[in-house]
Amino acid sequence: MDGYWREVECKKVHDPLFYPNFHDSEDSGSPQGLCTSWKEPLFVPGPIIVGGGPSGLAVAACLNAKGIPSVVLERAHCIASLWQLKTYDRLRLHLPKKHCELPLTPFPSWFPTYPTKHQFVSYLEAYAREHGVRPRFNETVVAAEYDPVLGFWRVRTTKGSAERREYLCRWLVAATGENAEAVVPALEGAADFGGPIVHTSAYKSGDAFRGKRVLVVGCGNSGMEVCLDLCNHNAKPTIVVRDSVHVLPREMLGRSTFGLAMWLLKWLPLWMVDGLLLLLARLMLGNTAKFGLRRPQLGPLRLKSLSGKTPVLDVGTLVLIKSKHIKVRPAGIKKLMKHRAEFVDGTTEEFDAVILATGYKSNVPCWLKEKDGLGSGWKGKTREGLYAVGFSKRGLLGSSLDANRIAGDIEERWKSELEKIK
Repeated sequence: MDGYWREVECKKVHDPLFYPNFHDSEDSGSPQGLCTSWKEPLFVPGPIIVGGGPSGLAVAACLNAKGIPSVVLERAHCIASLWQLKTYDRLRLHLPKKHCELPLTPFPSWFPTYPTKHQFVSYLEAYAREHGVRPRFNETVVAAEYDPVLGFWRVRTTKGSAERREYLCRWLVAATGENAEAVVPALEGAADFGGPIVHTSAYKSGDAFRGKRVLVVGCGNSGMEVCLDLCNHNAKPTIVVRDSVHVLPREMLGRSTFGLAMWLLKWLPLWMVDGLLLLLARLMLGNTAKFGLRRPQLGPLRLKSLSGKTPVLDVGTLVLIKSKHIKVRPAGIKKLMKHRAEFVDGTTEEFDAVILATGYKSNVPCWLKEKDGLGSGWKGKTREGLYAVGFSKRGLLGSSLDANRIAGDIEERWKSELEKIK
């Protein structure tokens, strides 16, 4: 049976999808474990890429450039669904565009240094058209596991309430990223609060909160920027800053802080670059601890490399914190009450709304049936043919680097499979 499938794969390399002569029944010789309620398996000669965001598009484009077909499965109705459906209106790329380009295609020269959300989405849509990437939309991967008998990955999906499909492929790329699902903490008393409690994935603009007292939970880039947006719409935000946080200017010495850090790392050790960044930040921003923003003991680059925690790149929020237009609460929330919040230090305050800037998490453990299968790099740790892109905690730049590595590795194996049947 294994030889049959290998031969089928090699003979059909030019077909992006086809049904093999294979029937899902007990007396058809189908592999053990195939669920009879699923459609006849759909064989994919190239990789299956789970996720139609920037990471998935990048891998598919790199593969297409090498003449290797792939199938991109996307649960939403559009590419880059996080960017299109779950981000606020004022969002811009936090890093300069040259550090956020996907492989093979730069940003248009007329784009600003920090493209807007809508400009970035238009870039991705043009990128998909240019490289012939056409995801299968509204198709959710519910399970993916390796079949050691066949030597293939089984990927099961649902589409709507009735359609269920199974794919077979030699290579599987997890490209759903680190931000697939919103993290929504359970707050005691939330049912009694009486006002809106929304995650930033559902927040669009501060216009809906004009004149309202808003408690923002979370002090990362999203929480700080939502506070700025609320102030710009005449709301009254208070931000909960329970943990220490690095706040850096978006630009230093006339260049982006990220670009400056990358340049310095070419010549200096990480600890020294951290020290220089903190010195410049102190000169430019002052002592942030005076305003309730304690800095971690580890430097920003060191902390990022160990924990993935990204420093906040300030775009104007700190000025409003200093002027007390944005209040800082250094204590966490103990519980919510009727239009009030009680904090762990025993104090209470009235609020009209709560916005949870509590981040996102990966959904890979929900569908990848391989314990610790992804590891921490771009290549799977436990199985051949398993790859990951967008999990390196290095943003879009890391996704681009991983996409090139994955495409190169699959190309070697693709050519090897072709050689076997010559």
